[in-house]
Amino acid sequence: MLLRDGTTLRLRAPTPADSEPLVEFFDGLSEQSAYYRFHGFPTVSEQLVAPFLQPDWHEQGHLLGELGGRVIALASYVRLRDPTAAECAFVVADDFQRRGIGTRLLERLAERAAAVGIERFVAQVLPENNQMLGVFQAVGFESTRRLEGGTVEVEFRIEATETYLGRVDERDHLAAVASLRPFFAPASVAVLGASRRRESIGGLLFRNIIAGEFEGVAHPVNPAGDAVAAVRGYGSVAELPQAPDLGVVCVPAQHVLASVEDALRRGTRAICVISAGFAEVGEEGRQRQNELLALVRAHGGRLVGPNCLGIAVSAPRLNATFGPRALPSGPVAFSSQSGALGLALLEKAEERGIGLSAFVSIGNKADVSSNDLLEYWEDDPGTGLIALYLESFGNPRRFGRIARRVARKKPILAMKSGTTTTGARAASSHTAALAGSEAAVDALFHQAGVIRARTLEELIDAAALLASQPLPAGRRVGVITNAGGLGILCADACEAAGLELPALAPETEAALQPVLPAEASVANPIDMLGSATGATYERVLPIVLADPGLDAVIVLFVPPVVAGADEVALAVGRASSDTKGKPVLTSIIAEGDPPTAPGLTNFAYPESAARTLGIAAARAEWLRRPAGSVPPLDGVETARARGVITDALASGEDLWLRPDQVRKLLQAYGIPVVPERSAATPDEAAEAAAELGLPAVVKSAEPGAHKTETGGIALGLATTDEVREAAERIGPPLIVQPMLEGSAELLAGVVQDPVFGPLVAFGPGGVFAELIGQAEFRIAPLTDVDANELVQGGKAGELVRGFRGKPAADKQALTDLLHRLSRLGEELREVAELDLNPVIASPDGCVAVDARIRVRRAEAAPRTKTW
Repeated sequence: MLLRDGTTLRLRAPTPADSEPLVEFFDGLSEQSAYYRFHGFPTVSEQLVAPFLQPDWHEQGHLLGELGGRVIALASYVRLRDPTAAECAFVVADDFQRRGIGTRLLERLAERAAAVGIERFVAQVLPENNQMLGVFQAVGFESTRRLEGGTVEVEFRIEATETYLGRVDERDHLAAVASLRPFFAPASVAVLGASRRRESIGGLLFRNIIAGEFEGVAHPVNPAGDAVAAVRGYGSVAELPQAPDLGVVCVPAQHVLASVEDALRRGTRAICVISAGFAEVGEEGRQRQNELLALVRAHGGRLVGPNCLGIAVSAPRLNATFGPRALPSGPVAFSSQSGALGLALLEKAEERGIGLSAFVSIGNKADVSSNDLLEYWEDDPGTGLIALYLESFGNPRRFGRIARRVARKKPILAMKSGTTTTGARAASSHTAALAGSEAAVDALFHQAGVIRARTLEELIDAAALLASQPLPAGRRVGVITNAGGLGILCADACEAAGLELPALAPETEAALQPVLPAEASVANPIDMLGSATGATYERVLPIVLADPGLDAVIVLFVPPVVAGADEVALAVGRASSDTKGKPVLTSIIAEGDPPTAPGLTNFAYPESAARTLGIAAARAEWLRRPAGSVPPLDGVETARARGVITDALASGEDLWLRPDQVRKLLQAYGIPVVPERSAATPDEAAEAAAELGLPAVVKSAEPGAHKTETGGIALGLATTDEVREAAERIGPPLIVQPMLEGSAELLAGVVQDPVFGPLVAFGPGGVFAELIGQAEFRIAPLTDVDANELVQGGKAGELVRGFRGKPAADKQALTDLLHRLSRLGEELREVAELDLNPVIASPDGCVAVDARIRVRRAEAAPRTKTW
């Protein structure tokens, strides 16, 4: 975990081998700290520490904090007679107090306790122990205090509410920024492996630092202590006059650990490993990478890489990369998981005149990830836009929380390549068949306000526009061109991008007519004809910008005989000096290098300009979208639902629930289900239908069966004889339900993605759910805004609003259903697939008439960081 000063602290469960270190820890406490922890002065011995050595995490849990091989903290909980409550306590070594360790320990302890059904913590605190009382107050849980018998009893629910998560996010943010500051604002840099040979990576990187005129001190370190680029060299970091803030490692993979340990022992806390030969090369390299990370963490440091291009930062004029060009200064911060693509982007950025505030190649991202960089760039005054190239997500849910906050302040552009592995599960439900990694990525980016670029060209185009132009207030576009065909292409592209070309205001048309030839068109697009010159553009553009019915203008030009591209570019740049808050995009087509001019944002083709403007319009709409909140739900019985799953998994590791178990699980979360009866014979089915009411439905009760595909369902049975006949054909076990009709048949469900967690689905239902394929997904937990978007958007939204004369369905009932599914998916990770299809929606509610649930034993994913 990260502390507020940026130091990393390792947490782990104690083992019997920790008996002696724990005795030393308790023995090293001051009398006051020991008294506060034990409410007395115990004898420190192996008997004292024995209860902490083997936590079972059900009745008791213990977390040991370790830094540099030394135990410096211990936190514990012990379940009380009330199984929903546990007593908690923690203690921190005196020389590490007041660094936020207690608060961080309590966060992790609460998370572990909640996972085994503990709902409340109780702590007994001496009244004079203000420091511990302050921790309980600051952590973010709502607590009560009661003075009894000379101690203060503090009690609080450990539910992860939005208020609590907000406090955790704030602590994570401050700690992450502090931990990364040495990378972005180093006063000194040491290059380990800097060589006199210019062609070596270390030699080239060190020379790039010198050539970039780094404002701090740079030291070359190599075994011979050779000078590099006329700068005095050193044989090791230990020989340096002071500990460097940043250590850049360029030695062969087999020597990396020794070099890094040399720097860490000297006091360096920011390590950037350029060297390859780690997880990217197989199991041996993966083991080496794990050892590297453990070494860095043991000394409280942070690691960029390994297997990366390096880091460059404009403010201190640092270019610690082995790229061929210096960083063009500007407002865009860029992180790349690929060094090669990072180089390509730097080249394209220079061509387009896009300046960067920072460039970080994270390589294998053993430690520092895009999440960390978002935290740092959020508050960086030199960064106005963040661009990311991602190949994988380490913690996508954390990414979503950070990005949702950062995107309110600064645009985030992301290009995601590849697909996530969805595991070996068979997509047996409609929900699972419709889900996929791309759906998850799209949902994540949409909810977080991240702009997704599908290509490098889109990423560069969007960065160029968002870094230089205001956002459009809407989607209404005016197009100015000197070639009618070009205008038509642009109009088509605008429509494809969700933009519209409205008619110009009468006053705009009147103002244009004296400026343009009689043969010109003053409709939208405005065709000024091939005789238009730079002066024509300079007169027309301000008139069009003044039109109150337009939110943006796209200017097109193809060189005729009478005017040149440079002339037009300069004219448009001058005319764009006052855009009235509206973006102006150009596509000035010319031979050779693209034209440049102050204020000009040029695109290679009209289609590129239209597509990028659509991206900017979508960003503006997202900023106007309310942030939303996760609403509270009543009638949820989590413990009852867990009991259903526990009973089911007692008979297998991965299975479909029986209909009675499905019903109990859904009812525990308040999800409306149709009345039904079980039947073992045709006569029992007929009796059940008469009791429930005709017409009736008869279904197979086989767990997980696709009833339509297997002939296991009969609908609209009007008489008991028809019910008997259908029951005989389908065969036992059977379910009988009343036949329901409503405004729409919909699909709702949850599927657990192995990377992104629970995805909530909503779309058209019935037998055509997969054929139509219009289900949309959001990552749980759903806010009220997320649920409303699902219910009212896409093809499902058309059905909900009433399709072809059907009455509108109950939107509130449907959004409530989605929130309940979201919470179920969050709390019950054992639910691998949950499919409600169809959900019959009507003007006065909704009800699930068919449901299938697959459960499997969930395994906790290993975590290497808690932030």
